[in-house]
Amino acid sequence: MKKILAGTALLLCLTPMAQAAGKLNLYVWSESISPALIEKFSKENDVAVHVDGYTSNEDLLTKLQAGASGYDISTPSQHFLKIMIDQGLLDNYGANTLKAYDNIDPRWRNQWWDETQGYSIPIAYGTAGFVVNTDLYKGPTDSLKYFFEPEGELAGKIAMLAQPDEVIGAAQLYLGVPFCTEDSAEMKKVLDLLMAQKPSVAVYSSDSIASRLGSGEVSAHFWWDGEELKARAGGAPFQMAMTKEGLVGWIDSMVIPKGAPNRENAIKFIEFMSEPENATEQMNYYAHSSPMKTVTEKVVYTKEKAPELYPDVPVEFSRTCSPAAQDLVTRVWTQLLQ
Repeated sequence: MKKILAGTALLLCLTPMAQAAGKLNLYVWSESISPALIEKFSKENDVAVHVDGYTSNEDLLTKLQAGASGYDISTPSQHFLKIMIDQGLLDNYGANTLKAYDNIDPRWRNQWWDETQGYSIPIAYGTAGFVVNTDLYKGPTDSLKYFFEPEGELAGKIAMLAQPDEVIGAAQLYLGVPFCTEDSAEMKKVLDLLMAQKPSVAVYSSDSIASRLGSGEVSAHFWWDGEELKARAGGAPFQMAMTKEGLVGWIDSMVIPKGAPNRENAIKFIEFMSEPENATEQMNYYAHSSPMKTVTEKVVYTKEKAPELYPDVPVEFSRTCSPAAQDLVTRVWTQLLQ
């Protein structure tokens, strides 16, 4: 997702360890899980919940590859989830046998990242694209052209993310270059586009996006739908561009790392988070779409209030690429930032 939030790893311990019969250690996207739900689960199950936060899929992968992480649940995005399954880093906990599986919106079941649905239950999904400060930029936003080939008031006032996944994905959408291509000539087109854009890019950063965009330091910033939505709901003059070429999609899922010390509590938590009432609370807190069944009348972010969560343009999900394709992405990004 995804999604890199400002700040360092988040630590929550809502129930003192010594006062609870059980334990549960989460390593999830920073600030992604509703504190109210953590507290509710802790009280209902007499489990002390400890939460650490990461800010990139790469950080999570490195942690799990090191082994003996001590964590019971993590929430990787789809393309990294596939890598973790292939590398034997995750527990096949029979997700498709749980009640939680029945609560998944059918369109998100048994997808390519977990075809047997043995390893994961989805928790949130969304998109990444360009967001504008409408006080500063009043021009068209219906094409990626205005951001990858900025002119006039956008020149020098664009900001991009610090990681390549979704930025390069968006460039590929604009150019019609397939995701995970192994064609170096096609990726040269991506590099040329990003290099031509570079003079207009004020910064490549995934931190402090709301303040950078709100202060007028930049007029447009690559960002995620839920973060933009929360800022806009708080009064910020932001708008996510619905570009005709499409948006880059992500979906995060609850997994159990191999060797998790509190596996049964992890399964209880996954079941708990997947109940419609709790999935609704999670969506209302996180401001990203829920892949689970929700209580419709309790959903805060309806299509009328949150159109960014219901895009009417194509959405292309980041994929798990071959080593050759990933090497091309890395080479493009390295050359761009030199």
